[in-house]
Amino acid sequence: RAVAMSVSHSSRLNKLVREQYMRLPQDGRVQVTYVWIDGSGEGVRCKSRTLEKEPKSIEDVPEWNFDGSSTAQAEGSNSDMFLVPVCMFRDPFCLDPNKLVLCEVLKYNRKPAETNLRHTCKKVMDLVKDSHPWFGMEQEYTLLGINGHPYGWPDNGFPGPQGPYYCGVGADKVYGRDIVESHYKACLYAGVKICGTNAEVMPSQWEFQVGPCEGIEMGDHLWMARFILHRVCEDFGVVATLDPKPMTGNWNGAGCHTNYSTEEMRREGGLKHIEAAIEKLSKRHDYHICVYDPRGGRDNSRRLTGHHETSNIFEFSAGVANRGASIRIPRQVGQDGFGYFEDRRPAANCDPYAVTEAIMRTTVLNETGVETKDYADH
Repeated sequence: RAVAMSVSHSSRLNKLVREQYMRLPQDGRVQVTYVWIDGSGEGVRCKSRTLEKEPKSIEDVPEWNFDGSSTAQAEGSNSDMFLVPVCMFRDPFCLDPNKLVLCEVLKYNRKPAETNLRHTCKKVMDLVKDSHPWFGMEQEYTLLGINGHPYGWPDNGFPGPQGPYYCGVGADKVYGRDIVESHYKACLYAGVKICGTNAEVMPSQWEFQVGPCEGIEMGDHLWMARFILHRVCEDFGVVATLDPKPMTGNWNGAGCHTNYSTEEMRREGGLKHIEAAIEKLSKRHDYHICVYDPRGGRDNSRRLTGHHETSNIFEFSAGVANRGASIRIPRQVGQDGFGYFEDRRPAANCDPYAVTEAIMRTTVLNETGVETKDYADH
């Protein structure tokens, strides 16, 4: 009874009835779901429309608009916001030929909305494209019941201490695997570059990985993977939170570790380029902390304590195979002398556009200090 009460009412509707309607033909028309980031910088919104034929490329999807006053992105007296399609995926919920389309949000004057961090990220990625930056991001998240309590945890207590849950197997060690596997399959179907998943250290905490992605593709694919996660959780009646520290006390927080390399780092002798990039990052720690969560570092301050496999938010550190460092060089990379490194500082609720842009500004464009350059005119 306790488990049944922790899921939403809508998840208990008879899904077989829905399937009857989902099998109906569409007579050549296509359902397109537009997805965008709302005014919180963390939430995603969506709405759908009909196109008369299947779009073959993103150019075939028309711009649209929405009421920004209802998403904390505009005033009611001037509320129309533009949805500009940027990346298209197959729809794992309504199936082919239907589409999911990720959009940038522009204001009435065609300038990017405050939480449209893709706009400047794209400019930076275009500038550094010759370095061929590859990213892989490890998205940690926690499953909650509809009551806000971690899914599967005792109603009036806590599970046993951390230890048996990471990559665990068994009903007493992992909670919600059905959700995780459904999300994985849905991402594969959609064309999201998901590359793995595992149970994490805290019970009901999970992780999926997206990548390798080049340039702007990293943010596009991670945001769509997040949308699909929330949508799958909706079907199961539970909530996925990206809060960096959902449970206080002796429990692991949630990050979005970012693996990164340039072409020269991946070549023979690339370790010297990795070390040079880490040196640049060490001198700009405060700037990166400010952009690695949506609240200028306040969210990460709850997570980056120097405990629970994290570095201290006030100190920069780097090391081989050290999960307590700001930057980890994998042991294999240290042995091979080339490859990539992992920035372990980004919070689970970071904006991947902000994270990848910051890394490129520091390591390739050689920016210093806390101010960023405007490359709009270059």
